[in-house]
Amino acid sequence: MPRDTLNRDILRLAVPALGSLVAEPLFLIVDSALVGHLGVIPLAGLGIASAVLQTIVGLMVFLAYATTPAVARRFGAGDPRRAVSVGIDGLWLALGLGAVLALVGYLTTPLLVGMFAAGPEVARDAETYLGISMWGLPAMLIVFAATGLLRGMQDTVTPLWIAGLGFTANALLNWLFIYGFGWGIGGSAFGTVVAQWGMVAAYAFVIGRLARTHEASLRPHREGVRGSARSGGWLFLRTLSLRLALLATVAVATSLGTEELAGWQVAFTIFSTAAFALDALAIAAQALVGKGLGAGDTVEVQRTLGRTVAWGAWFGVVVGAVIGALSGVIGLLFTGDPALAALIQPALLVLAVAQPVCGVVFVLDGVLIGAGDAKYLAIVGVLNLIPFVPVLVVIAVLGAGDAAGLAWLSVSFFGVYMLARLVTLGWRVRSAAWMNTRG
Repeated sequence: MPRDTLNRDILRLAVPALGSLVAEPLFLIVDSALVGHLGVIPLAGLGIASAVLQTIVGLMVFLAYATTPAVARRFGAGDPRRAVSVGIDGLWLALGLGAVLALVGYLTTPLLVGMFAAGPEVARDAETYLGISMWGLPAMLIVFAATGLLRGMQDTVTPLWIAGLGFTANALLNWLFIYGFGWGIGGSAFGTVVAQWGMVAAYAFVIGRLARTHEASLRPHREGVRGSARSGGWLFLRTLSLRLALLATVAVATSLGTEELAGWQVAFTIFSTAAFALDALAIAAQALVGKGLGAGDTVEVQRTLGRTVAWGAWFGVVVGAVIGALSGVIGLLFTGDPALAALIQPALLVLAVAQPVCGVVFVLDGVLIGAGDAKYLAIVGVLNLIPFVPVLVVIAVLGAGDAAGLAWLSVSFFGVYMLARLVTLGWRVRSAAWMNTRG
Protein backbone atom coordinates (compact mmCIF):
# COMPACT_ATOMS: atom_id res chain seq x y z
CA MET A 1 0.00 0.00 0.00
CA PRO A 2 1.48 3.40 -0.96
CA ARG A 3 2.36 5.77 1.87
CA ASP A 4 -0.41 8.27 1.02
CA THR A 5 -3.00 5.48 0.78
CA LEU A 6 -2.12 4.19 4.26
CA ASN A 7 -2.30 7.71 5.67
CA ARG A 8 -5.74 8.19 4.09
CA ASP A 9 -6.95 4.86 5.50
CA ILE A 10 -5.83 5.84 9.00
CA LEU A 11 -7.58 9.20 8.73
CA ARG A 12 -10.68 7.65 7.13
CA LEU A 13 -11.11 5.43 10.16
CA ALA A 14 -9.75 7.69 12.93
CA VAL A 15 -11.61 10.95 12.24
CA PRO A 16 -15.18 9.53 12.34
CA ALA A 17 -14.15 7.33 15.30
CA LEU A 18 -13.14 10.48 17.18
CA GLY A 19 -16.58 11.96 16.57
CA SER A 20 -18.38 8.91 17.92
CA LEU A 21 -16.04 8.77 20.93
CA VAL A 22 -16.83 12.39 21.80
CA ALA A 23 -20.57 11.67 21.62
CA GLU A 24 -20.36 9.32 24.63
CA PRO A 25 -19.34 11.96 27.24
CA LEU A 26 -21.77 14.41 25.64
CA PHE A 27 -24.63 12.19 26.88
CA LEU A 28 -23.44 12.76 30.45
CA ILE A 29 -22.83 16.47 29.89
CA VAL A 30 -26.40 16.97 28.62
CA ASP A 31 -27.82 14.98 31.52
CA SER A 32 -25.76 17.00 34.00
CA ALA A 33 -26.75 20.34 32.49
CA LEU A 34 -30.48 19.56 32.43
CA VAL A 35 -30.56 17.91 35.85
CA GLY A 36 -28.39 20.69 37.29
CA HIS A 37 -31.22 23.17 36.77
CA LEU A 38 -33.39 21.04 39.05
CA GLY A 39 -31.11 21.81 42.00
CA VAL A 40 -28.05 20.65 43.90
CA ILE A 41 -29.64 17.50 45.36
CA PRO A 42 -30.70 15.97 41.99
CA LEU A 43 -27.28 16.85 40.55
CA ALA A 44 -25.52 15.13 43.45
CA GLY A 45 -27.77 12.09 42.94
CA LEU A 46 -26.85 12.04 39.28
CA GLY A 47 -23.16 12.14 40.26
CA ILE A 48 -23.50 8.98 42.35
CA ALA A 49 -25.58 7.14 39.75
CA SER A 50 -23.18 8.16 36.96
CA ALA A 51 -20.18 6.87 38.92
CA VAL A 52 -21.81 3.43 39.17
CA LEU A 53 -22.92 3.37 35.53
CA GLN A 54 -19.56 4.55 34.17
CA THR A 55 -17.75 1.84 36.12
CA ILE A 56 -20.02 -0.89 34.73
CA VAL A 57 -19.94 0.46 31.18
CA GLY A 58 -16.18 1.06 31.32
CA LEU A 59 -15.57 -2.57 32.22
CA MET A 60 -17.83 -3.74 29.39
CA VAL A 61 -16.03 -1.81 26.63
CA PHE A 62 -14.25 -5.08 25.78
CA LEU A 63 -17.36 -5.96 23.74
CA ALA A 64 -16.31 -3.44 21.11
CA TYR A 65 -12.59 -4.24 21.39
CA ALA A 66 -13.13 -8.00 21.11
CA THR A 67 -15.52 -7.73 18.16
CA THR A 68 -13.46 -5.35 16.00
CA PRO A 69 -10.40 -7.59 15.44
CA ALA A 70 -12.50 -10.76 15.10
CA VAL A 71 -14.58 -9.18 12.33
CA ALA A 72 -11.61 -7.43 10.70
CA ARG A 73 -9.67 -10.70 10.38
CA ARG A 74 -12.50 -12.42 8.48
CA PHE A 75 -13.04 -9.32 6.37
CA GLY A 76 -9.33 -9.14 5.54
CA ALA A 77 -9.34 -12.83 4.65
CA GLY A 78 -11.98 -12.13 2.00
CA ASP A 79 -14.88 -13.71 3.90
CA PRO A 80 -17.34 -10.88 4.66
CA ARG A 81 -20.15 -13.39 5.31
CA ARG A 82 -18.21 -14.96 8.18
CA ALA A 83 -17.08 -11.51 9.35
CA VAL A 84 -20.66 -10.30 9.77
CA SER A 85 -21.69 -13.59 11.37
CA VAL A 86 -18.91 -13.33 14.00
CA GLY A 87 -19.98 -9.77 14.73
CA ILE A 88 -23.60 -10.86 15.20
CA ASP A 89 -22.43 -13.50 17.69
CA GLY A 90 -20.85 -10.62 19.62
CA LEU A 91 -24.21 -8.84 19.61
CA TRP A 92 -25.91 -11.86 21.16
CA LEU A 93 -23.21 -12.02 23.85
CA ALA A 94 -23.77 -8.32 24.57
CA LEU A 95 -27.53 -8.84 24.85
CA GLY A 96 -27.10 -11.74 27.28
CA LEU A 97 -24.59 -9.90 29.48
CA GLY A 98 -26.68 -6.76 29.38
CA ALA A 99 -29.85 -8.56 30.44
CA VAL A 100 -28.11 -10.13 33.43
CA LEU A 101 -26.44 -6.88 34.47
CA ALA A 102 -29.72 -4.96 34.11
CA LEU A 103 -31.63 -7.35 36.35
CA VAL A 104 -28.89 -7.68 38.98
CA GLY A 105 -28.19 -3.94 38.85
CA TYR A 106 -31.84 -3.03 39.30
CA LEU A 107 -32.24 -5.35 42.28
CA THR A 108 -29.03 -4.10 43.94
CA THR A 109 -29.53 -0.39 43.21
CA PRO A 110 -30.21 0.54 46.87
CA LEU A 111 -27.07 -1.36 47.94
CA LEU A 112 -24.91 0.28 45.25
CA VAL A 113 -26.12 3.76 46.17
CA GLY A 114 -25.77 3.02 49.88
CA MET A 115 -22.02 2.43 49.42
CA PHE A 116 -21.59 6.18 48.91
CA ALA A 117 -23.14 7.04 52.31
CA ALA A 118 -25.04 10.01 50.86
CA GLY A 119 -27.87 11.86 52.61
CA PRO A 120 -31.40 10.47 52.27
CA GLU A 121 -32.60 12.98 49.66
CA VAL A 122 -29.50 12.56 47.49
CA ALA A 123 -29.69 8.77 47.84
CA ARG A 124 -33.36 8.79 46.80
CA ASP A 125 -32.61 10.70 43.58
CA ALA A 126 -29.58 8.50 42.88
CA GLU A 127 -31.69 5.36 43.27
CA THR A 128 -34.38 6.78 40.98
CA TYR A 129 -31.91 7.59 38.21
CA LEU A 130 -29.83 4.43 38.58
CA GLY A 131 -32.81 2.07 38.81
CA ILE A 132 -34.29 3.37 35.55
CA SER A 133 -30.91 3.56 33.81
CA MET A 134 -30.18 -0.11 34.49
CA TRP A 135 -32.75 -1.03 31.83
CA GLY A 136 -30.62 0.81 29.29
CA LEU A 137 -27.56 -1.34 30.01
CA PRO A 138 -28.42 -4.05 27.43
CA ALA A 139 -28.79 -1.32 24.82
CA MET A 140 -25.45 0.24 25.75
CA LEU A 141 -23.64 -3.09 25.47
CA ILE A 142 -25.32 -3.92 22.15
CA VAL A 143 -24.18 -0.54 20.83
CA PHE A 144 -20.60 -1.40 21.90
CA ALA A 145 -20.68 -4.71 20.03
CA ALA A 146 -22.42 -3.23 16.97
CA THR A 147 -19.86 -0.45 16.81
CA GLY A 148 -17.10 -3.07 16.96
CA LEU A 149 -18.72 -5.02 14.13
CA LEU A 150 -18.84 -2.00 11.83
CA ARG A 151 -15.31 -0.93 12.74
CA GLY A 152 -14.12 -4.42 11.82
CA MET A 153 -15.83 -3.95 8.45
CA GLN A 154 -13.72 -0.77 8.12
CA ASP A 155 -16.74 1.49 8.65
CA THR A 156 -16.46 4.19 11.34
CA VAL A 157 -18.78 6.65 9.59
CA THR A 158 -22.05 4.84 10.34
CA PRO A 159 -21.33 4.69 14.11
CA LEU A 160 -20.66 8.43 13.97
CA TRP A 161 -24.07 9.11 12.41
CA ILE A 162 -25.87 6.86 14.88
CA ALA A 163 -24.01 8.41 17.84
CA GLY A 164 -24.93 11.89 16.59
CA LEU A 165 -28.59 10.98 16.21
CA GLY A 166 -28.56 9.32 19.63
CA PHE A 167 -27.06 12.40 21.25
CA THR A 168 -29.68 14.67 19.65
CA ALA A 169 -32.55 12.38 20.67
CA ASN A 170 -31.15 12.15 24.21
CA ALA A 171 -31.08 15.93 24.59
CA LEU A 172 -34.61 16.43 23.23
CA LEU A 173 -36.18 13.56 25.17
CA ASN A 174 -34.51 14.59 28.42
CA TRP A 175 -35.81 18.13 28.08
CA LEU A 176 -39.30 16.84 27.28
CA PHE A 177 -39.48 14.33 30.12
CA ILE A 178 -37.79 16.53 32.76
CA TYR A 179 -39.52 19.82 32.08
CA GLY A 180 -42.38 19.06 29.69
CA PHE A 181 -43.79 16.13 31.67
CA GLY A 182 -42.35 17.23 35.02
CA TRP A 183 -40.75 13.86 35.76
CA GLY A 184 -37.62 15.36 37.32
CA ILE A 185 -34.44 13.31 37.51
CA GLY A 186 -36.38 10.17 36.57
CA GLY A 187 -37.27 11.84 33.27
CA SER A 188 -33.58 12.31 32.51
CA ALA A 189 -32.88 8.61 33.04
CA PHE A 190 -35.92 7.56 31.02
CA GLY A 191 -35.01 9.87 28.13
CA THR A 192 -31.50 8.43 27.98
CA VAL A 193 -32.79 4.85 28.05
CA VAL A 194 -35.20 5.56 25.18
CA ALA A 195 -32.39 7.19 23.17
CA GLN A 196 -30.12 4.18 23.80
CA TRP A 197 -32.71 1.70 22.58
CA GLY A 198 -33.33 3.96 19.60
CA MET A 199 -29.65 3.59 18.73
CA VAL A 200 -30.05 -0.19 18.98
CA ALA A 201 -32.94 0.01 16.50
CA ALA A 202 -30.76 2.00 14.09
CA TYR A 203 -27.94 -0.55 14.40
CA ALA A 204 -30.41 -3.42 13.94
CA PHE A 205 -31.53 -1.89 10.64
CA VAL A 206 -27.95 -1.32 9.42
CA ILE A 207 -26.63 -4.72 10.48
CA GLY A 208 -29.74 -6.51 9.23
CA ARG A 209 -29.15 -5.02 5.80
CA LEU A 210 -25.45 -5.94 6.04
CA ALA A 211 -26.38 -9.52 6.91
CA ARG A 212 -28.74 -9.77 3.93
CA THR A 213 -26.09 -8.34 1.60
CA HIS A 214 -23.51 -10.92 2.65
CA GLU A 215 -26.01 -13.75 3.33
CA ALA A 216 -24.96 -13.98 6.99
CA SER A 217 -27.15 -15.66 9.59
CA LEU A 218 -28.78 -13.56 12.29
CA ARG A 219 -28.94 -16.51 14.68
CA PRO A 220 -26.29 -16.98 17.37
CA HIS A 221 -23.66 -19.68 16.93
CA ARG A 222 -22.45 -21.39 20.08
CA GLU A 223 -18.79 -21.46 19.06
CA GLY A 224 -18.90 -17.86 17.90
CA VAL A 225 -20.40 -16.64 21.17
CA ARG A 226 -17.88 -18.71 23.14
CA GLY A 227 -15.01 -17.28 21.08
CA SER A 228 -16.20 -13.74 21.74
CA ALA A 229 -16.52 -14.52 25.44
CA ARG A 230 -12.99 -15.98 25.62
CA SER A 231 -11.37 -13.02 23.90
CA GLY A 232 -13.60 -10.60 25.78
CA GLY A 233 -12.71 -12.23 29.09
CA TRP A 234 -9.02 -11.45 28.65
CA LEU A 235 -9.82 -7.90 27.56
CA PHE A 236 -12.09 -7.54 30.59
CA LEU A 237 -9.13 -8.41 32.85
CA ARG A 238 -6.95 -5.92 30.96
CA THR A 239 -9.57 -3.19 31.47
CA LEU A 240 -10.00 -4.16 35.12
CA SER A 241 -6.29 -3.58 35.78
CA LEU A 242 -6.58 -0.11 34.22
CA ARG A 243 -9.59 0.70 36.41
CA LEU A 244 -7.74 -0.49 39.51
CA ALA A 245 -4.83 1.82 38.67
CA LEU A 246 -7.21 4.77 38.28
CA LEU A 247 -9.11 4.03 41.48
CA ALA A 248 -5.88 3.58 43.47
CA THR A 249 -4.62 6.94 42.21
CA VAL A 250 -7.87 8.66 43.18
CA ALA A 251 -7.68 7.04 46.63
CA VAL A 252 -4.18 8.44 47.20
CA ALA A 253 -5.25 11.86 45.89
CA THR A 254 -8.12 11.78 48.40
CA SER A 255 -5.70 11.03 51.24
CA LEU A 256 -3.58 14.04 50.31
CA GLY A 257 -6.45 16.47 50.83
CA THR A 258 -9.53 18.02 49.26
CA GLU A 259 -7.61 20.56 47.17
CA GLU A 260 -5.21 17.90 45.92
CA LEU A 261 -8.15 15.68 44.95
CA ALA A 262 -9.74 18.58 43.05
CA GLY A 263 -6.40 19.25 41.36
CA TRP A 264 -6.02 15.63 40.32
CA GLN A 265 -9.53 15.72 38.85
CA VAL A 266 -8.53 18.68 36.68
CA ALA A 267 -5.28 17.04 35.54
CA PHE A 268 -7.01 13.75 34.78
CA THR A 269 -9.79 15.54 32.88
CA ILE A 270 -7.17 17.11 30.59
CA PHE A 271 -5.51 13.70 30.19
CA SER A 272 -8.86 12.08 29.31
CA THR A 273 -9.68 14.79 26.78
CA ALA A 274 -6.37 14.31 24.96
CA ALA A 275 -6.93 10.55 25.08
CA PHE A 276 -10.02 10.82 22.84
CA ALA A 277 -7.94 11.63 19.77
CA LEU A 278 -5.39 8.97 20.67
CA ASP A 279 -8.18 6.41 21.13
CA ALA A 280 -9.37 7.27 17.63
CA LEU A 281 -5.90 6.41 16.30
CA ALA A 282 -5.97 3.20 18.34
CA ILE A 283 -9.33 2.26 16.81
CA ALA A 284 -7.92 2.81 13.31
CA ALA A 285 -4.96 0.61 14.27
CA GLN A 286 -7.31 -2.13 15.55
CA ALA A 287 -9.27 -2.24 12.31
CA LEU A 288 -6.28 -2.06 9.95
CA VAL A 289 -4.13 -4.54 11.88
CA GLY A 290 -6.99 -7.05 12.14
CA LYS A 291 -7.69 -6.73 8.42
CA GLY A 292 -4.00 -7.06 7.52
CA LEU A 293 -3.50 -10.18 9.64
CA GLY A 294 -6.65 -11.71 8.20
CA ALA A 295 -5.19 -11.18 4.72
CA GLY A 296 -1.85 -12.66 5.90
CA ASP A 297 -0.04 -9.43 4.98
CA THR A 298 2.42 -9.05 7.86
CA VAL A 299 4.48 -6.49 5.93
CA GLU A 300 1.48 -4.17 5.72
CA VAL A 301 0.74 -4.78 9.40
CA GLN A 302 4.28 -3.70 10.29
CA ARG A 303 3.83 -0.55 8.19
CA THR A 304 0.56 0.20 9.95
CA LEU A 305 2.29 -0.28 13.30
CA GLY A 306 5.11 2.10 12.40
CA ARG A 307 2.83 4.76 10.95
CA THR A 308 0.26 4.82 13.76
CA VAL A 309 2.98 4.82 16.45
CA ALA A 310 4.67 7.77 14.73
CA TRP A 311 1.36 9.62 14.56
CA GLY A 312 0.70 8.89 18.22
CA ALA A 313 4.13 10.17 19.27
CA TRP A 314 3.92 13.36 17.22
CA PHE A 315 0.39 14.05 18.37
CA GLY A 316 1.64 13.61 21.93
CA VAL A 317 4.37 16.19 21.31
CA VAL A 318 1.86 18.71 19.96
CA VAL A 319 -0.70 18.14 22.73
CA GLY A 320 2.05 18.21 25.35
CA ALA A 321 3.27 21.57 24.07
CA VAL A 322 -0.27 22.98 24.23
CA ILE A 323 -0.85 21.66 27.77
CA GLY A 324 2.51 23.02 28.90
CA ALA A 325 1.83 26.44 27.40
CA LEU A 326 -1.61 26.62 29.03
CA SER A 327 -0.64 25.00 32.34
CA GLY A 328 -0.90 28.27 34.22
CA VAL A 329 -4.34 29.05 32.77
CA ILE A 330 -6.07 25.65 32.87
CA GLY A 331 -6.52 25.69 36.63
CA LEU A 332 -8.10 29.14 36.48
CA LEU A 333 -10.53 28.03 33.77
CA PHE A 334 -11.67 25.09 35.89
CA THR A 335 -11.71 26.70 39.32
CA GLY A 336 -11.30 30.47 39.07
CA ASP A 337 -9.03 30.20 42.14
CA PRO A 338 -5.43 31.44 41.58
CA ALA A 339 -4.11 29.47 44.56
CA LEU A 340 -5.63 26.22 43.32
CA ALA A 341 -4.42 26.94 39.79
CA ALA A 342 -0.85 27.33 41.14
CA LEU A 343 -1.20 24.03 43.00
CA ILE A 344 -2.28 22.24 39.79
CA GLN A 345 0.33 23.70 37.42
CA PRO A 346 3.30 21.40 38.29
CA ALA A 347 1.09 18.33 37.81
CA LEU A 348 -0.01 19.65 34.41
CA LEU A 349 3.61 20.19 33.40
CA VAL A 350 4.34 16.54 34.25
CA LEU A 351 1.34 15.54 32.13
CA ALA A 352 2.63 17.70 29.26
CA VAL A 353 6.05 16.03 29.30
CA ALA A 354 4.45 12.56 29.40
CA GLN A 355 2.12 13.09 26.43
CA PRO A 356 4.40 11.54 23.75
CA VAL A 357 4.66 8.42 25.93
CA CYS A 358 0.88 8.36 26.37
CA GLY A 359 0.40 8.71 22.61
CA VAL A 360 2.59 5.70 21.83
CA VAL A 361 1.03 3.60 24.63
CA PHE A 362 -2.53 4.13 23.40
CA VAL A 363 -1.63 3.23 19.82
CA LEU A 364 0.35 0.13 20.83
CA ASP A 365 -2.59 -0.97 22.94
CA GLY A 366 -4.85 -0.63 19.88
CA VAL A 367 -2.39 -2.53 17.67
CA LEU A 368 -2.25 -5.52 20.02
CA ILE A 369 -6.02 -5.51 20.50
CA GLY A 370 -6.37 -5.56 16.72
CA ALA A 371 -3.98 -8.50 16.60
CA GLY A 372 -6.16 -10.42 19.06
CA ASP A 373 -3.30 -10.47 21.61
CA ALA A 374 -5.78 -10.14 24.48
CA LYS A 375 -4.15 -12.71 26.80
CA TYR A 376 -0.82 -10.87 26.73
CA LEU A 377 -2.58 -7.55 27.42
CA ALA A 378 -4.36 -9.06 30.41
CA ILE A 379 -1.14 -10.49 31.88
CA VAL A 380 0.98 -7.35 31.47
CA GLY A 381 -1.92 -5.27 32.76
CA VAL A 382 -1.30 -6.91 36.13
CA LEU A 383 2.49 -6.69 35.78
CA ASN A 384 2.29 -2.96 35.12
CA LEU A 385 0.84 -2.50 38.60
CA ILE A 386 3.95 -3.97 40.24
CA PRO A 387 6.19 -0.87 39.92
CA PHE A 388 3.23 1.52 40.19
CA VAL A 389 1.54 0.46 43.43
CA PRO A 390 4.67 0.79 45.67
CA VAL A 391 5.17 4.35 44.44
CA LEU A 392 1.57 5.17 45.33
CA VAL A 393 2.06 3.64 48.77
CA VAL A 394 5.13 5.80 49.40
CA ILE A 395 3.24 8.96 48.36
CA ALA A 396 0.33 8.03 50.62
CA VAL A 397 2.59 7.25 53.59
CA LEU A 398 4.59 10.46 53.23
CA GLY A 399 1.33 12.38 52.88
CA ALA A 400 3.02 15.31 51.19
CA GLY A 401 0.32 17.72 50.12
CA ASP A 402 0.30 20.96 48.16
CA ALA A 403 1.79 21.30 44.69
CA ALA A 404 4.72 18.96 45.37
CA GLY A 405 2.51 16.09 46.52
CA LEU A 406 0.18 16.49 43.55
CA ALA A 407 3.15 16.67 41.18
CA TRP A 408 4.59 13.42 42.57
CA LEU A 409 1.19 11.78 42.20
CA SER A 410 1.19 12.92 38.58
CA VAL A 411 4.70 11.47 38.14
CA SER A 412 3.50 8.15 39.54
CA PHE A 413 0.62 7.79 37.06
CA PHE A 414 1.80 9.62 33.94
CA GLY A 415 5.40 8.63 34.51
CA VAL A 416 5.83 5.30 36.30
CA TYR A 417 2.57 3.63 35.25
CA MET A 418 2.54 4.83 31.65
CA LEU A 419 6.25 4.01 31.25
CA ALA A 420 5.58 0.51 32.56
CA ARG A 421 2.87 0.12 29.92
CA LEU A 422 5.23 1.48 27.24
CA VAL A 423 7.92 -1.06 28.17
CA THR A 424 5.60 -4.08 28.24
CA LEU A 425 3.76 -3.14 25.04
CA GLY A 426 6.93 -2.05 23.23
CA TRP A 427 8.68 -5.30 24.17
CA ARG A 428 5.84 -7.28 22.64
CA VAL A 429 5.87 -5.57 19.23
CA ARG A 430 9.66 -5.89 18.91
CA SER A 431 9.19 -9.52 17.83
CA ALA A 432 6.71 -11.09 15.44
CA ALA A 433 5.03 -13.23 18.12
CA TRP A 434 1.96 -11.00 18.22
CA MET A 435 1.34 -11.18 14.45
CA ASN A 436 -0.77 -14.31 14.41
CA THR A 437 -2.24 -14.71 10.92
CA ARG A 438 -4.16 -17.89 11.81
CA GLY A 439 -6.85 -16.03 13.77
